[in-house]
Amino acid sequence: MTMIGIIDYGMGNLYSVSKALERLGCPYMVSGDKEVLAQARGLILPGVGSFRDAMHSLNETGLADFIREAVQGGTPLLGICLGMQLLFDESEENGPTKGLGLLHGRVVRFPGVTKTGEPYKVPHMGWNRLRFHRPSPLLDGVEERHVYFVHSYYVIPGDEDVVLASSEYDVDVPAVVGRGCVFGTQFHPEKSGAVGMSILNNYVGIVTGRGNG
Repeated sequence: MTMIGIIDYGMGNLYSVSKALERLGCPYMVSGDKEVLAQARGLILPGVGSFRDAMHSLNETGLADFIREAVQGGTPLLGICLGMQLLFDESEENGPTKGLGLLHGRVVRFPGVTKTGEPYKVPHMGWNRLRFHRPSPLLDGVEERHVYFVHSYYVIPGDEDVVLASSEYDVDVPAVVGRGCVFGTQFHPEKSGAVGMSILNNYVGIVTGRGNG
């Protein structure tokens, strides 16, 4: 039976992600134990809070190396919100901090001022429309509708090809990223209604397809 492991490193929105998987009928487990998580066929890395604190926790627990090794072995991984940002090389939040380095790019703060000098609200909090750029099994059958964001930082990718979908909040915000078995959503799919549930269901399908293949 395919099971998804939700990585518990003390900074994730575990309850809402768990409930979303329950609604999809997907078996899952929540754990911070590498040996337990190694039994999962796919992983979800949620995240709420500071990039620096998150990486400190992942490094201290050995979960950072575990995640890298799991991906190298072909295990699908989905990062959500801060979890998506952690997939990249580094963040400027609270000073430069190295990320997991699974995708190339930097995480930077919204300027808070438009090019014409008009201030705008940071964090970006609310519903914004997706704009698709590249086909992906993560987006199969999904429509370009609004999803729910809460973040003060966004990714500047080192390679635009990893951006599957974007949204606009003064700047172009990578909203869905992916390469190989690594995927990420800057928004919260578990809080984004039917669109978000479709994306999560597609991720379950990716994991299941790998398990059946």
